[in-house]
Amino acid sequence: MLIALGVCGGIGAYKAVEVARGLQKRGHDVITVMTQSAARFVGPITFEAITRRRVITNQFDPGVNADIEHISVASSIDLLLIAPATANIIGKIANGIADDALSTLFVATRAPVLVAPAMNTQMFANEAVRRNLDTLVSRGVRFVEPGEGYLACGWIGKGRLAESDEIVAAAEAMLRPQGPLRGLRLLVTAGPTFEDVDPVRYIGNRSSGRMGFAIAGEAARRGAAVTLVAGPTSVEPPPVADVVRVRSAAEMHQAVLAMADEQQVVIMAAAVADYAPVERQAQKMTKDNESLTIVLKKTPDILGELGQRRIATGGGPLLVGFAAETEDVVRRASAKREQKHVDLIVANDVSRADAGFDVDTNAVTFVGPEGTETLPLQSKTRVASAILDRVEKLFVERAAERPAKAGHYDGR
Repeated sequence: MLIALGVCGGIGAYKAVEVARGLQKRGHDVITVMTQSAARFVGPITFEAITRRRVITNQFDPGVNADIEHISVASSIDLLLIAPATANIIGKIANGIADDALSTLFVATRAPVLVAPAMNTQMFANEAVRRNLDTLVSRGVRFVEPGEGYLACGWIGKGRLAESDEIVAAAEAMLRPQGPLRGLRLLVTAGPTFEDVDPVRYIGNRSSGRMGFAIAGEAARRGAAVTLVAGPTSVEPPPVADVVRVRSAAEMHQAVLAMADEQQVVIMAAAVADYAPVERQAQKMTKDNESLTIVLKKTPDILGELGQRRIATGGGPLLVGFAAETEDVVRRASAKREQKHVDLIVANDVSRADAGFDVDTNAVTFVGPEGTETLPLQSKTRVASAILDRVEKLFVERAAERPAKAGHYDGR
């Protein structure tokens, strides 16, 4: 695979030479992109000799723009790895600044991105840097945490570039994920459903789909073959194996039930409407009366049906549901898990302004076979990672139990 290695100005730049060599030993091709300040620590000719490729240092080199190099590289690489990543480059890429070859490459590429920060301890703890890091995490960028110890500046603390072997292993894991989800068929639902009243009006909710999209994207990064069933949303879906667009609860029900038997994991993160109009008016209703009565009927219980299927067959996919509540969150989520016969419920209080619908952060409680666990407020990307950590654990446990309990569903 082709990896673009971005090198920034810092004493840790010498480790980037070892990173390039380590990636090559794993069978990858490496093209180096250096900032002007990086060249003050390690010469471009060093990377050129190791990688046997011309090092990109200036997007305005004569002849380079004939091929628009940063665009051609951006479209051909399988991974962008920035090591070391200074506070400066982190600030640039978090805020869309593209004023040199490396930052422009970041803006132009659709490849996954891995960043290995390296800086002074106080800089790493600075609020502006932390916010930039959180912004990048929320957009799917992965990180190799810096190490602790003596720094080049004489300080002792966190900020030293991670060891080259650790960085290479993290890159390899992103390119060739080895976890329990690798190769699994995993279905995620996301977003709201819209229940049409007439050709103009509908009943809906405030779900943006961000939580489900974050889960789908993280699952794909872990190697799962992801099918995303998405309700109406303006948020751009992540790159996954298949995206199925639906509008109503009935359409989502039909899509999920048609594919569920082929899946090994189903995660119902969508905010599916509980009720829909009994009758959809063919024409726009006129505003003639002071009041209007719309008769509603229950929509299909998708998660409940999947749970009942497992009871009937003694098998089926691992099931994860969501419980969006405004009061008695944990109690209601626990009841939902028992009633619908699912493995894990992710509960959240959607009355909070900073969590739940149409925001980038969430605070959830996991309700599973071993009790409850609450996560603090954090980005939905981090919540997605935590959800899939627990899915992996449940899947491994379930696989271990299956030979001893073949054909038996124990409510887990």
